[in-house]
Amino acid sequence: MNKKKLNIARNKVDQLDQKIFNLIKKRTQIVKYMLSLKKYKNQIVDHKRINTILKNVRNKSIKDGIDPKITRRIWTSIIWGFIDFQKKNFGKK
Repeated sequence: MNKKKLNIARNKVDQLDQKIFNLIKKRTQIVKYMLSLKKYKNQIVDHKRINTILKNVRNKSIKDGIDPKITRRIWTSIIWGFIDFQKKNFGKK
């Protein structure tokens, strides 16, 4: 094992993680806005939209040579994480 190369690769992952963190922050702001537009709590989960998103993620993953199991797991986690966030914050100002 080449520790120098491993550390360089880890630093690259750390830089990507920071970009992902910033994107999650932006996504959170948009989700908060979307939540303010919802009048009823049952408007939070849209199964049809979730299925469409996951289908698109799968197709793009296959097209781009990424294991679709990985991307599905990540997107599912993101989607349901934000659904939980919306349920917890519904009706709060």
